[in-house]
Amino acid sequence: MLTAPAVDPEPDLDAAFAALGDPVRRALVARLARGDATVGQLAEPFDLTTQAISHHVGVLRRCGLVEQRREGTRRPCRLRVDRLSLLGTWIDEQRRTWNDRLDALVRHLDDNGAAR
Repeated sequence: MLTAPAVDPEPDLDAAFAALGDPVRRALVARLARGDATVGQLAEPFDLTTQAISHHVGVLRRCGLVEQRREGTRRPCRLRVDRLSLLGTWIDEQRRTWNDRLDALVRHLDDNGAAR
């Protein structure tokens, strides 16, 4: 019998996973994992305008994965590793749940096979 899923205690997970559904934003997160960068620096490897990259950074900012600060005239972006780790924690919990369920299935099948 299926039960209703538990209420997500971290509603920002939806926004973060949605943001990471875009390959450009995943590439930006990967780049920021190596260190802070301005929008101009983030745009360099892409065939996109800085305005387009700025839009992607805005999506990542709104879901809490990136923060931007002022340093004089520069506005470097920084990856919020703490927020990213929330996604990893959720994924790890799902992996553990499914591994436990698959282990239980294997035990069940082994027990039924031995009974024959």
